[in-house]
Amino acid sequence: MITLHDVYEQGNEAVKDAVLAFGNRHPVSPDGADVEPDWKGAERHFTRMIEWIMRSAAPAPPGSTDGPVRRAENAAIGFLLAADATLDYRCPVCVSLQTGRAVSHRPTLETW
Repeated sequence: MITLHDVYEQGNEAVKDAVLAFGNRHPVSPDGADVEPDWKGAERHFTRMIEWIMRSAAPAPPGSTDGPVRRAENAAIGFLLAADATLDYRCPVCVSLQTGRAVSHRPTLETW
């Protein structure tokens, strides 16, 4: 499965900006006072988002050569790009952990 570091290394400038913004939404300090991102935490949340997408994904269209993991990775990267353009965006994994809500349903990008 692709990592945030891989996405950053392989991405264009917009993707790199989105990865950095996602990391910045995961500060080391819980009060957000620390300027350094918690990259391990951000990586775990990115991986969890890919897993959520894979569980909720529709079957591949006929003729598609991408497997479910690759399609989920592409969707997660698209999500990072869309979230980067949203000022008040909050990581869906952080929100579910902060509210104590176990994500047992099959979330979609529309429900995040």
